[in-house]
Amino acid sequence: MDNLRIKAQYWLSDIFDAETRNQVKNMLDNDENLLTESFYKDLEFGTGGLRGIMGAGTNRMNKYTVGMATQGLSNYLISQFPGKQIKCAIAYDCRNNSEFFAKITASVFSANGIKVYLFDALRPTPELSFTIRHLGCQSGIVITASHNPKEYNGYKVYWQDGGQIIDPHDTRIIEEVRKITDVSDVKFDDSMKNVEIIGKEIDNAYLEKLSEISLNPEIIKKAGLKIVFTPIHGSTVNILPLGLRRIGFNDINIVTEQATPDGNFPTVASPNPEEPAALEMAVKKAEEISADIVMGTDPDGDRLGIVVRQRNGKYLLLNGNQTASILIYYLLEEWHKKGLLKGKEYIVKTIVTTELLTEIANHYKVKCYDVLTGFKYIADIIEKNYGTTKFIGGGEESYGFLAGEFVRDKDAVMSCMLVAEAAAWAKMQDKTLDELLIDIYVKFGYYLEGLKSLTKTGKSGLEEIQAMMDKFRDQTPDSINGSTIALVHDFEKSKTTDKISDLRYDIMLPKSNVLQFDLTDGTKITVRPSGTEPKIKFYVSVHDNIEDKSEYESKTKELRQKIDSIISELIK
Repeated sequence: MDNLRIKAQYWLSDIFDAETRNQVKNMLDNDENLLTESFYKDLEFGTGGLRGIMGAGTNRMNKYTVGMATQGLSNYLISQFPGKQIKCAIAYDCRNNSEFFAKITASVFSANGIKVYLFDALRPTPELSFTIRHLGCQSGIVITASHNPKEYNGYKVYWQDGGQIIDPHDTRIIEEVRKITDVSDVKFDDSMKNVEIIGKEIDNAYLEKLSEISLNPEIIKKAGLKIVFTPIHGSTVNILPLGLRRIGFNDINIVTEQATPDGNFPTVASPNPEEPAALEMAVKKAEEISADIVMGTDPDGDRLGIVVRQRNGKYLLLNGNQTASILIYYLLEEWHKKGLLKGKEYIVKTIVTTELLTEIANHYKVKCYDVLTGFKYIADIIEKNYGTTKFIGGGEESYGFLAGEFVRDKDAVMSCMLVAEAAAWAKMQDKTLDELLIDIYVKFGYYLEGLKSLTKTGKSGLEEIQAMMDKFRDQTPDSINGSTIALVHDFEKSKTTDKISDLRYDIMLPKSNVLQFDLTDGTKITVRPSGTEPKIKFYVSVHDNIEDKSEYESKTKELRQKIDSIISELIK
């Protein structure tokens, strides 16, 4: 504790501003627990950047930790592009201090001679990804903590392909950031001499490319789809309605109570469109006007939640796997009908995303890549195949999707436009989206997934999560829910073990602290710590066949009970 207090007392020196010094002094005098959480470690610059609770301290998001990270990144960029005018784009979302952190980042880049393109107001993350490629930048930053609680903010780093940083750049940047051990090592430029403000001209270019994704503009007006949209106080409030109108959707009803950007997210407990509560206001509005579909996006506009009106008038929230399945089916079916499949196309999914996507791709003779969790790995596949084969679309179970190659991160703006078009396409066949989904299950097999997350906060929580991973790794059970474990995929050791034959195989993916079990009955179970939240996650995928849609309800009940039993056994 003495070393921790010495570390904190350094933050009382004149190099730090008065507000920071006051916060630290209050911790030293009155709040030992907060002092520990704020200083027991340095906020880790991970493989994607920074993310943490805002406040004073080495383990918090603040002017100084952001400045030190940016100085390290600046040093790395200068080493990678010697003699070149380096360019970097910066965007930010609605969160408290996002604009402030964006300007701090711009100031440090500018002081290091890096040309900065800074957005004039909040923009969604996918538009930042687009901007990097559009303006020929070497890197990009978006200030966001995605769907984390309001106390958090983050700093996501992108490379020149428009995707988030991966190996080798991620580890090398981390090394450079760790070399910045003192705030005095950071250069700031209050004049912002190398900063250029950008805005509507980028919006227009982005919207133009989004409109090219549309496959059936002729059906949109005929379908007369009625849409309710909520940005949940976030960054898509302007750009998403513009995108929908650009391809022909005009009946767009915005939830006015959630249309003002606000980092306190006053109308929701959590701004996460994965959670039904975040879309309650939108669903209520949809019920009032009998809307066909509800769509909501998270604060930085990369994740989407979709609620569909069923035949009986009730509203159903789709999960990320279901939305991705509908979109992949719609894209591949229409590419097939229009004669666009030439044998050089592919889709991408993550290892925890439904295997239904693989089944659909196989049917259309389209290659399906499996990658680690994280859209940066999908972006990597797109970059490696760019110019030789064609990326149609890809997604992950955590409510993220992408189509086309001009954005390299999950894009809720694009995805909402595609979902609306798929809904119009289904409506012209006298089907709701949930009915279309059941048709997909009948045709390709019924895959149902479940997710259980356990939150473990603070230093002790991280230790508990790792202990759970160690137990599953070192004491793997022989069976789960009565079914034998056939294969154990240990992505940290890069090895697959066949527990029946005792053979071992190499895993040709980057190392990651993930375990996956394939059971003899076809069940797939994945256990991993979250990369962005203090959670350990348990993913369960089960499947069976249904011959007719009349079997859907009974089969759903059967598979859900199976998932519940498996999760209960995993976390007992």
